[in-house]
Amino acid sequence: MATSNPVPEWLTKSLSTSARIVNTDTPVKVKGKLSLGIDLGTSDVVSMVLDENNKPVAVCLEWADVVRDGVVLNFHGAMSIVRKQLAQLEAKLGVQFTEANTSFPPGTDPRISVNVLEAAGLEVSAVIDEPSAVANLLALDNAAVVDIGGGTTGIAVLSKGKVIYSGDEPTGGRHVTLTIAGSQDLSLEDAEALKLSKGKEVWPIVRPVFQKMADIVREHIKGHKVKSLYLSGGSCALPGVRELFEQEFPEHIVVLPDNPIFLTPFAIAAYRKK
Repeated sequence: MATSNPVPEWLTKSLSTSARIVNTDTPVKVKGKLSLGIDLGTSDVVSMVLDENNKPVAVCLEWADVVRDGVVLNFHGAMSIVRKQLAQLEAKLGVQFTEANTSFPPGTDPRISVNVLEAAGLEVSAVIDEPSAVANLLALDNAAVVDIGGGTTGIAVLSKGKVIYSGDEPTGGRHVTLTIAGSQDLSLEDAEALKLSKGKEVWPIVRPVFQKMADIVREHIKGHKVKSLYLSGGSCALPGVRELFEQEFPEHIVVLPDNPIFLTPFAIAAYRKK
């Protein structure tokens, strides 16, 4: 049977800090080298700055529909958001950033994210697929990272801290929103707002979508030695997600941190190219 949620304390604190400081503009003076990670998601763009001890010191989040399934639908919009967030971070920290890490969904072209950052005036120091970024952060063994993003479910399988397999399927938070919109006869904007504000109420409606995600994970980890599943991505914050995965994978340990929307951006900022 799955055990209780064994989230490392340092990770809980880091994600809690990210949630507390997101979009705040109070100036902060930080000594030492800073690292910037930018996550161009399907539903949002998140930029996060870590200090030399990998502690979050500044976070910007903007809900936006400029990227979908690794494809930039609105290049100018994506670039403008990155530039705006960069200006906010620089004003808050009193520094100028010249480089940043970024990411991409497995199976898509990493140059798409790279092009946006370069157009915003940044040099890309590293680019890594989203679940592999989380996998690298946690240095897991016999585990899989399941990154439920806005448009896709990404899976990375780890052995002795190294990613030995990664895959991606087009089912994510946007499909959850579409299900709510169709069921309740709502616009996508209203359905997204309902999902964010009343997750417990809509859970019975969207549960089948997460069951499909569980089926996707089951297929991708087949044949691999996986004992633990680590869930990440904003869609995992819906009440019922962890319990469903525990029911679907009773022989696995299912790990879901609080504030999962910040796990992937945190992992991107913390990634060091080897």
